Amino acid sequence: MAKKVQEAEKKATKTPAAKAKAEETKTVQSTVVQDVNTEKKATADGDLSVEQKLINLYELQTMLTEIDKIKTLRGELPLEVQDLEDEVAGLQTRIQNFQLDSKDIDTSIGQQRIKITDSNTLVNKYKEQLENVRNNREFDSLSKEIEFQGLEVELAEKHIREFTAESKNINEEIAKSKTLLEERQADLKSKKEELDEIVSETKIQEEQLREKAKQLETTIEPRLLAAFKRIRKSARNGLAVVYIQRDACGGCFNKIPPQRQLDIKLRKKTIVCEHCGRIIIDPQLAGVE
Repeated sequence: MAKKVQEAEKKATKTPAAKAKAEETKTVQSTVVQDVNTEKKATADGDLSVEQKLINLYELQTMLTEIDKIKTLRGELPLEVQDLEDEVAGLQTRIQNFQLDSKDIDTSIGQQRIKITDSNTLVNKYKEQLENVRNNREFDSLSKEIEFQGLEVELAEKHIREFTAESKNINEEIAKSKTLLEERQADLKSKKEELDEIVSETKIQEEQLREKAKQLETTIEPRLLAAFKRIRKSARNGLAVVYIQRDACGGCFNKIPPQRQLDIKLRKKTIVCEHCGRIIIDPQLAGVE
C-alpha cells in the first residue's frame, strides 16, 4: 500500500500542472535574486534610489518655485525698464539724425547763398559790359546772360525758402523729441529705482536659492534633469513635479487610475501624468499628509 502511494506521488509530481508550477516558482526565485543583486550593485556603486531621486526633484522644484515667486514680485518692471531703455535709445538716435539733417540743410542754404552772390556778381559784370558793346549781337548775348543769372538767383532763393521751411519743421521735431526724451528718461529713472529697491530686498535670497538649486542639480542624473527642465519649461505654472491630490494629478487635475496611484506610492519608478506629462509623486514625499 505504501509503495502505491509513493508511486502515485511520483506520477503527480511529473504531471504538466506540477511541472509548470515548479517552473514558475523557480522563475520568481530567480527574479528576486536578480533584483537583490541589482539593488546591491546599485548601492555599491553609490546610485540613488528612485525614491531619493524623486525627493531631490521635488526639492529642486520647490526652490525654483520660490525663485519664480521672487520674479513675480518684480512683476513687469524688468520688461518696462527694458522697453524704456529701448525707447530712450531710439529717441536719442532720432534726435541725432534730425540734427544731422539740420546741418545738411544749413550747408545747402549756405551753398544757395553763395550761388546768389556769384550770380549777382556776374550780373553786375555783364551790366558794366553792356555800356561798352559794339553791336547788337554782343548786346543780346549779355542780356541773355543777365536774364539767366537772374533766374539762377530766383531759383536759389526758392531753394532757400524750401530749405528754411524744412529746417523749421526739423527743429520743431527735435524740440518735441527732446521733450519726450526728458519725460522718458525721468520715467526710466523712476522705474530703475523701483526695480533696484525690489532687487536689493530679494537679491540675497535669490542667490542663496540659485546656489542650492545648482548644488542639488549635481545629484540628479543628466537625463532626468533634462526631462525635468523640459517639462517645467512647457508647463504653464512652471511645475514639473506634482503630487496626487484627491486621486488626481496635481498639475492638470485629471483622475489617476487606482493601479497607477499604487505604482506611484510604491516609489519604484518615475511615473508621469498621461495627460500633461508632469512627474507625479506620492503626497508623503512632498510632506503632505
